Amino acid sequence: MQVMAMENKSARIMIIDDEPQMRRLLQVALTAHGYEIREAETGREGIDQTAVFHPDLIVLDLSLPDLDGIEVIKKLREWTQTPVIILSVREQEGDKIAALDAGADDYVTKPFSMGELLARIRTALRHAAGTGDEPVLTFGGLVIDLTRRYVAMDGREVKLTPTEYELLRVLTVNAGKVLTHRQLMRMVWGPSYEQETNYLRVYIRQLRQKIEPDPARPRNIITESGVGYRLI
Repeated sequence: MQVMAMENKSARIMIIDDEPQMRRLLQVALTAHGYEIREAETGREGIDQTAVFHPDLIVLDLSLPDLDGIEVIKKLREWTQTPVIILSVREQEGDKIAALDAGADDYVTKPFSMGELLARIRTALRHAAGTGDEPVLTFGGLVIDLTRRYVAMDGREVKLTPTEYELLRVLTVNAGKVLTHRQLMRMVWGPSYEQETNYLRVYIRQLRQKIEPDPARPRNIITESGVGYRLI
């Protein structure tokens, strides 16, 4: 589904990054696309500015001079669910998983394509704005009615087991957001199953067989290699 930049003309974005050149690049590019920008160069300043500015989305670097970005996410999540996109040179899977487990919504590695970052921003804003507003969600030919627990693909009802449906429901209500293996295991199977990721791979494969036109090249449930999955 295409989303025009005009939809987010008034959206506010908080940039928390200690590199002046990066803040300038983001400020120029995002302002040109109609976003209202506020900047901070430290974690504590970013948290304080977020409380005052009330942004619709936060772009956060992990390597800050005072607080690690993971700690910033945890502090933000104590009082706000504003979408957080990590923009960092750290590319290890462990860093990505730690950030997402702490509450980040997405992770983009530097150097990055501005087009990709803008697409991730539009997706995060769209889903944040739509949270809880619509019990029937569509993703291309995939239709999910959360009220009726009804799923259809290209107009045909899809029969899911209770576990398959619960996994799809969790992905759906977090659409556009990367969910780590541990998060999905905890949400669907419970805390005692966090390490049993073999269950997750089996059920993701089964879901793809039922809702993807081509399970070998999925277009709805996307794998974030070594990290988790997202529904788009």
